Amino acid sequence: MSIIEYKCPSCGGDISFDSGAQQMVCPYCDTAFDVEALKSLDEELSKPGGDQLDWSRPNNDWREGELENMRVYACQSCGGEIVGDETTAAASCPYCGSHVVMAGQFAGALRPDLVIPFKLDKNEAVAALQRHYRRKILLPKVFKDQNHIEEIKGLYVPFWLFDAESDAAVRYHATRVRSWSDSAYHYTETSHFDVARQGDIGFVYVPVDGSSEISDELMESIEPFRTEDAVDFQTAYLAGYFADKYDVDADRCVARANERIKKSVETLFAATVTGYHSVAAKSSSVQLKSGKVRYALFPIWLLGTSWNGKRYLFAMNGQTGAFAGDDLPVSWSAYWIGVLLFTAVFTPLVFFLLRILMST
Repeated sequence: MSIIEYKCPSCGGDISFDSGAQQMVCPYCDTAFDVEALKSLDEELSKPGGDQLDWSRPNNDWREGELENMRVYACQSCGGEIVGDETTAAASCPYCGSHVVMAGQFAGALRPDLVIPFKLDKNEAVAALQRHYRRKILLPKVFKDQNHIEEIKGLYVPFWLFDAESDAAVRYHATRVRSWSDSAYHYTETSHFDVARQGDIGFVYVPVDGSSEISDELMESIEPFRTEDAVDFQTAYLAGYFADKYDVDADRCVARANERIKKSVETLFAATVTGYHSVAAKSSSVQLKSGKVRYALFPIWLLGTSWNGKRYLFAMNGQTGAFAGDDLPVSWSAYWIGVLLFTAVFTPLVFFLLRILMST
């Protein structure tokens, strides 16, 4: 098995990619150097092959199928075993903390084309979660007091980026309403219009999550990622973080990419139909052509916590800071107290205004 570890050339300490400095940094001697200096370590990734351990099922020790998705790697620093699943591509040794990259997960055709390096660190992710809590005025106080982050990790998530040209035509039914009155009657005139929009729109880097372990809805809720910051892939960017290899291939993501492109076209066209009181789409045809796909890794921070036996998962865009996650619990006592206070304050005011109106 082939594992890449990044060691400081000055002191031999474990180094990682620093999102603030945008360089490789040694925490022991403070040596810093550019990622490009480690480019030679990635040469083996152009070679085909996989460095996964072949498992055989021990007699009666494992249930059927349990070992199929497990992978074991040996840490080059301490010899300890690093256990992951079939998608694990970067991790840390649980014994000595060394940052390792499973080179075989990126070998040959598995090598990503692009990577967006982390811009925000762990402290900024924790601060974002605290701000998220503060905005929830009905969050139980005991949740805030007792809640602790049980898991936080920087993770590179696999994405497929689709390029396409769209040839679209959309028809709308629109209305325009005019009203007037005379001494006897009030009139309303409704005019109906058949509106058409047609044209070509090009799309670049439409992202679709290539991991089945994280929901597409959660990933899309922390978009957009600024793809103009993407750089050519190097494993050095993964040092100090976790990374997954895709387990949903590009062919299986095409349908979702097409759906996202179609919705974007319809939204853009609808925004041009103005000057009417109502607009409703009657028909839509979006034909795609000239497709191209790239494989990329995007940075996110995953934060996990639990309360009253329920698990809560949050994600922060490691580039922009966009934050989203599971719905938080609601304090119903705080809710009803708020309703009562609102009623107590505004009911007398309503009656007072009504008395004034009735007396005039």
